[in-house]
Amino acid sequence: MINQQEKLTFKTKFFYGVGELSGSLPSNILIFFYLFFLTNIAGLNPGLAGIMMLLGKVWDAINDPVIGWLSDRTRSPWGRRYPWMLWGAIPLGITSFLFWVVPPTTNQWLLFAYYSIISFFFYLAFTAVLLPYSSLSAELTQDYDERTSLISFRSGFSIGGSIFSLALAQVIFAVISNTLHKYLIVGLICGLLASIMTFVSVWGTYQRYHQVQQHNQAISRSSSLSFFQEFRLTLANRPFLYVTGIYLCSWLSLQTIAATLPFFVVDCMKLSDTHFISMSITVQGTALLMMFFWSFLSRRVDKKTIYLMGIPVTIIAILGLFLLQPGQVILMYFLAFLAGIGIATAYIVPWSMLPDVVDLDELNTGDRREGIFFGVVVQLQKIGVAFALFLVGQILDFSGYIRSAEGVKPIQPESALWAIRIIVGPIPIVILLLGLLCVYFYPITREVHQEILLKLASKQ
Repeated sequence: MINQQEKLTFKTKFFYGVGELSGSLPSNILIFFYLFFLTNIAGLNPGLAGIMMLLGKVWDAINDPVIGWLSDRTRSPWGRRYPWMLWGAIPLGITSFLFWVVPPTTNQWLLFAYYSIISFFFYLAFTAVLLPYSSLSAELTQDYDERTSLISFRSGFSIGGSIFSLALAQVIFAVISNTLHKYLIVGLICGLLASIMTFVSVWGTYQRYHQVQQHNQAISRSSSLSFFQEFRLTLANRPFLYVTGIYLCSWLSLQTIAATLPFFVVDCMKLSDTHFISMSITVQGTALLMMFFWSFLSRRVDKKTIYLMGIPVTIIAILGLFLLQPGQVILMYFLAFLAGIGIATAYIVPWSMLPDVVDLDELNTGDRREGIFFGVVVQLQKIGVAFALFLVGQILDFSGYIRSAEGVKPIQPESALWAIRIIVGPIPIVILLLGLLCVYFYPITREVHQEILLKLASKQ
């Protein structure tokens, strides 16, 4: 048996981080390439593509708290989380590949139907794996700094997965001449690895989780409240709402930029799509290196402080991107480097704050409800991102954006170019400023968390 405040081993941290690849590999290529793929390869109208992605994300958001709530109540020899991960691993890999298959039709509604159906099953499998996996961070340890360290490993693998998927795409795009085959091969490799990494993570973390289960009787308790009662109770937790705001604003802004960046590089900067991949790798590589710095600094200052230090740097980079002109390639890469410095804190801070909120909820309610908390925060984030991607598609369509046809690169109207710049610049800046406001008012500091743990210990 083991105490939850005992230090985590490197093995546990490493294999917990490995599990992030099951989500980051398929989701990163979707974020960076999918809207561009749908409009310029599959031939789907930007407006319909935006609607399809909206519906997929809304469904993804709906199933998050439900699966979180169900996983809180799951009882098996493997605990509450692992059965979901194991059963979802194979479907996750298969549907990750099917996203990149183009049906033999030009009918817009048939294309829309195909990608909508694949989206439905993909996001169901994605949630079954990633939501229970995320909840493990609140169960493997209760130590304030150890959670930041654990999330740093997860974030490192998330960024590493992003870099790997982009590098893989760059190599395959350079070697394979057939445009459709490029995306199929990338999707196949990322889907296969997503399934494998899920099993590897379960194998590497189960020993620690099993020991914690034996020691912590709270893990065996579950709430008797209904799903809707728990959902309302979760939203009544004020620190949780701040964490949700931080997470939502961070990823709403960054994923909006990621989805629009291929259009910005190709249409506004007049560069090939290989520059987009190299630029994205620069951002992620910088964030990966800065992860070590921010994780080290977080042991000396609060989590909120490193966010308040890092995100303004990213805001400056985004402003520079908005003002960037064709030909300023070196400056473009410097801005990518600058953006990565702050983006690292967006990976670390919200996820390391959320387990602390779960501890506060246990103090208030007497129940451990990691699943519902992680489910709700991811649900709200996904709804926000869904509407953002929907609006990106609608804005591009409304601005007169011209789809590529049979490899012919069209000349975009000025209205479309300005729409792309606005989506890349001012809109995410405003969203990130709202996130800074949320983190400023977040109340659970290191000292407050220690008080929570002491009160929990006195109740046992």
